[in-house]
Amino acid sequence: MLACVTAHHRVTPLPILEKLASDHDGIAEQLVAEFDCVNGAIVVATCNRFEAYLDLEEPLSPASEIGFEIVLEQLSERSGVPLAELEPSLQVHTGMRAVEHLFAVASGLESVVVGETEIAGQVRTALEQARRAGTTSRDLERAFQQASQTSRGVRAATGLETVGRSLAELALELASSRIDSWETARVVLIGTGQYARVAVAALRRRGARDIAVHSRSGRAAAFGIPRGLTPLEHEEAPAALAAADVIVTCSTGDIVVEAADHASTRDRFAQRHPQLIVDLGLPRNVDPAISTLPEITLLDLETVRLHAGLDEFAVSDDARALVSHATDTFAAESRELDAVPAISALHRHMADILDAEVARSAARGEGPEVAAALRHLAGVLLHEPTVRAREHARAGQAERVDAALETLFDVTVDRSERRGRGSLDAAAG
Repeated sequence: MLACVTAHHRVTPLPILEKLASDHDGIAEQLVAEFDCVNGAIVVATCNRFEAYLDLEEPLSPASEIGFEIVLEQLSERSGVPLAELEPSLQVHTGMRAVEHLFAVASGLESVVVGETEIAGQVRTALEQARRAGTTSRDLERAFQQASQTSRGVRAATGLETVGRSLAELALELASSRIDSWETARVVLIGTGQYARVAVAALRRRGARDIAVHSRSGRAAAFGIPRGLTPLEHEEAPAALAAADVIVTCSTGDIVVEAADHASTRDRFAQRHPQLIVDLGLPRNVDPAISTLPEITLLDLETVRLHAGLDEFAVSDDARALVSHATDTFAAESRELDAVPAISALHRHMADILDAEVARSAARGEGPEVAAALRHLAGVLLHEPTVRAREHARAGQAERVDAALETLFDVTVDRSERRGRGSLDAAAG
């Protein structure tokens, strides 16, 4: 059974989101390795959501029924948020509701800014990381692949790509009312990751020319020079930060701009001009106390969230309908895969009979053409029941196929073939 434990901007306070995002590395590996009821796990962590997608043992056993409690306890332990405080801030989706939620998330329909485009790439990255870690499963693999296809389909069919705006776009739009001219503004960007690339593009679209970049990891030159940015060495950063009109932070680290340090730096370089700081980091990159300093305005994710204006960015019902249709298709395909164990059992049964007949044919001195004819006949005989088995499974009647095999051929179907980790091809048979 697929399930999703999710914390996101609509139900979870930002401080809890920050704590969840601060230490999620290795949690999928831990869940899969330590708990038999978890067949697979994929974590999607962004600046506005933390989600653990799980493939739990099915049919449900007492062990798998406590799978959610296990996840909650692990999240509580890692984040330092007491379980009593964490649990009300999470939502749990199971079965096809978890799949529909994933499809909607990947399509940008659950984002702070409906239709934002970064999330689709983040969902793909989460799947790739799970593959490398060995924590994906057949059903999770299928769900995440279909999520990416659904995202592309929604954007192509609804024009969502033109409606959606990234958090960086929205934050800079809010910032524009405080900037006299982006063309003359001195901008310092802190961070060189995926979101830094988005921020640079958004700044360029607004006409920003004077953009310097700083990275605590030493990647400023490699990131900045190809993009026409000025890389800052560590010793150059304090003066540049003090002199900047706009500071945009999107680092994966914790606090990179402390209030006391920044105040001291501005005093040291005799900078008293108004300064806007845009904090796009999660966990937050800027000490919230910085907003109390003279001439400093802080625009963080909490502020962006309040100004997102979800109604303004709401997409047509067509986008939701496409997600719903994709979920229905996934559900039907999942039910069809329930026929795999029965079909495998039938094919093995037929193969045993065929091998025995081929052996008898050879013992009678009959040529290879007889064996070839027998194999062809077996294939013909198997075709119709294979098709019918898939049809019944797609209609939710896989148990009728199992019963028919047991009644007609005394063949017992091993349902464990449907579960476990593996590739989509392996699952499809």
